[in-house]
Amino acid sequence: WPLCRVGSNPTPGAILFFEVEIVFKVYDLFCGAGGFSRGFVEEGFKIIGAIDNFPPVAETYRYNFPDVTLVAEDIKEVHPLVFLEIVGEEPDVIIGSPPCEPFTAANIKRLENPLDRLYKDPIGRLTLTFIRFVGDLQPKVFIMENVPQITEGLLKDAIRKEFERVGYSKIYFNLLRAERYGNPSRRSRMFISNIKLSPRPVKKKVTVIEAIGDLPSPEEIHDIPNHEWHPIPKRKRRKIVSLGWGESLVFYRGSKGKVYTNWTRLHPYRVAPTVLGNSRFIHPFEDRFLTVREHARLMSFPDNHIFFGGRSVQYEEVGEAVPVVLARVIAQEVKKFLVEN
Repeated sequence: WPLCRVGSNPTPGAILFFEVEIVFKVYDLFCGAGGFSRGFVEEGFKIIGAIDNFPPVAETYRYNFPDVTLVAEDIKEVHPLVFLEIVGEEPDVIIGSPPCEPFTAANIKRLENPLDRLYKDPIGRLTLTFIRFVGDLQPKVFIMENVPQITEGLLKDAIRKEFERVGYSKIYFNLLRAERYGNPSRRSRMFISNIKLSPRPVKKKVTVIEAIGDLPSPEEIHDIPNHEWHPIPKRKRRKIVSLGWGESLVFYRGSKGKVYTNWTRLHPYRVAPTVLGNSRFIHPFEDRFLTVREHARLMSFPDNHIFFGGRSVQYEEVGEAVPVVLARVIAQEVKKFLVEN
């Protein structure tokens, strides 16, 4: 069809086309340090509202997303409609990551009965709070991230029924592995949503050395944020020297006796293990811990994403985030759904 400039005389019968940019709006509940938000922002979404009540996390989020209305309150005490009034705009999409501690197999203290983890554990009940927000605000799309164990036993049916109660009859349990989409560390997570998420994997996995190899030693002079030297006691350092690639110094038991490792020397030419809040990886070629920035690189955060709080808190902020590249491919799926519908 013939296109006409504004102000020109259109040809009789011509159709005028105007390109309009559609910006979809997002709420991020349990926003943490902003990995989930970062991926959506990189895909052109506008984060308009977020909630997290841990002060260092709130500081981190505010710094990295200064234009977002952040409510630093206990989400249980915030009514969804009050939050809507504070933000001033309705969301097209609600994303969020309720705490995974009640469900993860790494938690040796998690409740034996899976349903009790959702209905009796006070932290597990925050999952129901996410569902309450979705029910009251009725977004076009919602995505709730958690560990795969959130579907153990009767939990999957219970969660499906809870979403059905608030108006969503079709619920999808999307198990995605971050390393399949270019994240330099392994991470399997369940994304529960009202749309099917089927992002196309990348052909090549990103290795540890590709992710962190260009960073200078933290002992050198540099201006890279969150890239500070983390000292190791001399006694532990002597043991670390003898660690080969993939070997660990610390072992601990999780739920049902499963053994987990920590203080692991990373293999430079493979994908890193899952980055957890308590992870302390050893550099492949240097006898030291990886810095917070190096952990952030393993979670595909850009270097201009700054983390605040004490060093342990910063590690936790990184380890509890949704990897940015994974968040971004999810955002692509959401955008495609919204545009087509």
